[in-house]
Amino acid sequence: MATTLQRSSSAALFDKAQTLFPGGVNSPVRAFKSVGGTPLFMDKGQGAHIWDADGNEFIDFCCSWGPLILGHAHPAVVERVTSTLANGTSFGTPTRLENELGELILSNHRYADRIRFVSSGTEAAMSAIRLARGVTGRDKIIKFDGCYHGHVDALLVKAGSGLATLGTSSSAGVPEAYARETLVLPLNDLEALEACIAQYKDEIAVVAIEPIPANNGLLIQDPEFLREVRRICTREGILLLFDEVISGFRVGFEGAAGLYDIQPDVLAFGKIIGGGLPVGAYASSKEVMKHIAPSGPVYQAGTLSGNPVAMAAGVAQLTECLKSGFYEDLDRKAARLIDPVVAHARGQGYNFNIFRRGSIFWLAFSDAVHIRRSDQIDSDSMAYFSTMHAALLERGIYLGPSGYEVGFVSAAHTDSDLDRASEAFIESLDVAFE
Repeated sequence: MATTLQRSSSAALFDKAQTLFPGGVNSPVRAFKSVGGTPLFMDKGQGAHIWDADGNEFIDFCCSWGPLILGHAHPAVVERVTSTLANGTSFGTPTRLENELGELILSNHRYADRIRFVSSGTEAAMSAIRLARGVTGRDKIIKFDGCYHGHVDALLVKAGSGLATLGTSSSAGVPEAYARETLVLPLNDLEALEACIAQYKDEIAVVAIEPIPANNGLLIQDPEFLREVRRICTREGILLLFDEVISGFRVGFEGAAGLYDIQPDVLAFGKIIGGGLPVGAYASSKEVMKHIAPSGPVYQAGTLSGNPVAMAAGVAQLTECLKSGFYEDLDRKAARLIDPVVAHARGQGYNFNIFRRGSIFWLAFSDAVHIRRSDQIDSDSMAYFSTMHAALLERGIYLGPSGYEVGFVSAAHTDSDLDRASEAFIESLDVAFE
């Protein structure tokens, strides 16, 4: 049932924020530019629910953009963080918690045997790229249009023209000279990849890809495409980077690497390994990681890397993820939410589908069976999402405020939450197609 959303407190907070921060936010998507209206300022989260500054309650499917796989304020995470805080917040020295989280990850992940903790997914991808360049002695990198690897200069690059294309910067402040070292190709196009490698043979250090692209829609790739990328990289002596900042520990403990049984050369992980606290990591074989300082010549450092509070939260969260049946139950929950909505859309003949991989889902205003590339997304369809987003808020459902972003189901979502949300999705879909 729709209600009139109260926003007066959020509006006042946003007015103040605009005197403090560019655009009133500390990350652009939070400004609600894509959906309109006043951004909601959140005060509290518990389980699958969040409350804003006006006291409005929502079932949350943003989950801090994915890391809160256990939901908000999970008791095990809160207890471990609280007990760690009592002993201090940061030391600038090694701690036993780094060992604990590192061992927990590596002993349950077949695709890496050394890991380095950093403070964000962007830092993880940046460091992984530097590592690949240091190992190979080559400068150029390949990324795919529609994959996001953080806001580091070399990766804020869009496609130019042509089959095998030099990138151009997609942000002011990024020198074109940086962008020219990045080759941008369409996803799911082996011909383009082979042509690019032929043109820049012996210059390419790494192919970087989100194996489950989830920052510009959910662009689920054909597994055979990923396997061929692996084969080509092996043949050419190019390292393969799986950016699993979103998919890692989300679609399974071993992420997409485990799901598809593909061995990347380097992996990048993000905030899910810190229970929502700022943390990231990159991982590889011991042979590759020996190039990282102080063992080798590739320098990377961070004062807050391995922060004990983040490590403690990560140990608590990932321990829960390792429990028997955890991911199977998460998949069941996601199906319970989504399947009735898709069935309703088909019954009504709506130009709409929901793409899903495990507990990650994306609302696509399209009747396409597959959307594997960003150029297959109709930008005009985002008007439907904007309408649906507003209708969902009025029905107590929170999604990230952009039609290009994905949603997440957490272990904290109850069947009652999911049934209520599914009904709200159906009602909001009807509003969008009125």
